[in-house]
Amino acid sequence: MSTYSFCIGPSLRKMFRLIHNERDVMTANTKRRLARLRQRQQQARRLQTCALLALCMLPVAAAFAAPSVFPTGVTRYAPQKAWNGYVLFSGQDKKTHLIDMNGNEVHQWAQEGFPPVLVEPAKAGGARGRVLLQLAQLPGVQTAGNGLGNTAIGELDWDGKVVWRWGAAAQTAYGGADTTTNAAPGGAAKQHHDWERLSNGNTLVLANLVHDVKGFKAPRVLDDVLYEVDPQGKIVWRWTASDHLDEFGFSKAALDQLRNAAPRDGAKAVDYLHTNSARVLGPNKWFDGGDARFAPDNVIISSRQANIVAIIDKKTGKVVWRLGPDFAPTGGKLPRPVDQLIGQHDPHLIAPGLPGAGNLIVFDNQGEAGYPIVSPGIFPHSRVLEIDPVKKEIVWEYTAVDSKQTQWSFYSAFISSARRLPNGNTLIDEGMNGRVFQVTPQGEIVWEYVSPFYGDSAVGGSGRTVRTNWVYRAQPVPYDWVPAGTPRSERPLDTVASTR
Repeated sequence: MSTYSFCIGPSLRKMFRLIHNERDVMTANTKRRLARLRQRQQQARRLQTCALLALCMLPVAAAFAAPSVFPTGVTRYAPQKAWNGYVLFSGQDKKTHLIDMNGNEVHQWAQEGFPPVLVEPAKAGGARGRVLLQLAQLPGVQTAGNGLGNTAIGELDWDGKVVWRWGAAAQTAYGGADTTTNAAPGGAAKQHHDWERLSNGNTLVLANLVHDVKGFKAPRVLDDVLYEVDPQGKIVWRWTASDHLDEFGFSKAALDQLRNAAPRDGAKAVDYLHTNSARVLGPNKWFDGGDARFAPDNVIISSRQANIVAIIDKKTGKVVWRLGPDFAPTGGKLPRPVDQLIGQHDPHLIAPGLPGAGNLIVFDNQGEAGYPIVSPGIFPHSRVLEIDPVKKEIVWEYTAVDSKQTQWSFYSAFISSARRLPNGNTLIDEGMNGRVFQVTPQGEIVWEYVSPFYGDSAVGGSGRTVRTNWVYRAQPVPYDWVPAGTPRSERPLDTVASTR
């Protein structure tokens, strides 16, 4: 026995044995607690991984949510940085509104447009404040995304008087007409998505045509047709999309998929292209430089369903220029080749006198479209592109990141528009959210408006009626377009400081 052991005595040795035993017990308990902790951590990591995988497998729309209460009207406005004018759009109240920079409604027409289009005074005998609007619809016919319910269109003056009309009011959506007025095919205009007054006084109309098309599996095809209509209502030029399928650049596999497509959402005819824009190119530097593809009378169209932007030669009807349907992946600094467009809207050449004149500007929705369907990925976001149409290169783009926001802060899977303004800003309609805003070339938001005009809609309701404020297209309107004495307000509004 050691001197140390002897000196502490039996009682102390017993006490030390108890302490050692307790320590062993505590060590075992600690080990068990640590084991349980590690087990819980592993379970948490597994649950985290499963949740992330589940999120990735959800439909893209499930990643987005909107507040149930948010401000409407003008939310920010810097007059010294913005282009100051009016904005024209149709609300979900089925009326057409002209607002000033403070969101005040300065004029209203009782009809809606798809879209409403201002008529330049030079094309209306000098008259100010004239618009193109839809005048009559078939009751009970779902018109979202097509013109099957539209029976008449026309030009209205500032006071709402119809000064020109084309179409009738008695027509079944898929059948024949009871009456024929002003030579509208089948007695109804069936106008949708776009139209414009031409410099010669005629009107270019994008319309639907329901008919049989050879080679399609579906018995009826919802085709897109262009009409040029003179002031007397006579069609003086006509173009039908299905006559030119082999000119759109589809692969054999894509054409097979397109021709075998079935009608969707209970429709009776297959909407295989869903053309959403059509307008003449107008004067431009490319034609002035000798490129006949860009003749001012040629028509630029957009197919949402096929991810195609194309120019139609007015004389031959042939497609002489296009973007899509297939794109090579690109990236990096601007300028760079155009990459994947998805479900784009409102492509047009920037008019002479505006910054970027001659370039093509387009709202690239990045929704979901194509043959086969192209998906926008886990972080879908829209963008506005300015494109050199000869080099087919992006020379400017806007995404929410340019405004120091998350990518998905700016996103509209359908509808929408973008227009270049005289001071270099761009007016953007984020359609599905009813948000219209101006950005500088650097991406600063200098004016923003959220439509307060709500209405019932079947769009986005999964078969049920919902309330929405979506805006199909917004058009900038100069002050000299309206009659003299029309009120306007330009009071600055800065709500950004409190949110920084």
